[in-house]
Amino acid sequence: MSGASLPVAAEAPVAAAARVKWLAAPSSAAWLEQALAHPELLLIDHAHCERKAAGAALQLMFRYPSDGELAAVLSPLAREELEHFERVQALLERRGLGLRALAAPPYGAALAALVRRQEPERMLDSFLVAGLIEARSHERMALLAAHSPDPELRDLYADLLASEARHFGLYWVLGERRWPRPVLAERLAALAQQEAVILASLHPQPRMHS
Repeated sequence: MSGASLPVAAEAPVAAAARVKWLAAPSSAAWLEQALAHPELLLIDHAHCERKAAGAALQLMFRYPSDGELAAVLSPLAREELEHFERVQALLERRGLGLRALAAPPYGAALAALVRRQEPERMLDSFLVAGLIEARSHERMALLAAHSPDPELRDLYADLLASEARHFGLYWVLGERRWPRPVLAERLAALAQQEAVILASLHPQPRMHS
């Protein structure tokens, strides 16, 4: 895709398997340690994250129903997120784990609070926040694919990496077709800094975005 110009560059910082240029700071070693210590809870949360990602794409389609290009891009994305949800749910069932409600970390609500309420800024921020969440998911799945002691989980996270990267690229493309690149880059930098601040304090319970 011509507009997906913020690539994933392979590096190996502290415990990282990939550094994503959308992100202002890498995940901490403390998060990885927590995640690896509670793989089943993280897997349940992962299922919820995939479902929420599908819901976020659908919400944008309903918010802007006259934007045909938006629907053309986000409808397939929502379907793919639901396919990922079904895959994780099937894995949970094979392991005798039920999908259950988990207390949400502050991450999603804190990012949503950064979205400006007036249009067209609301659309811009919605694209970039959704993209940041996908970018963080990609970065953390790369860590789990590299460091999980469970071969089945390593394979799961490794298989999902390409689609996670494509998803945050899609949100960038949607923005780039509607705003000049300097406007996008400036706002993304500001939101990415805030996203890093939100994650600076480790949530006490293991979550994909804690």
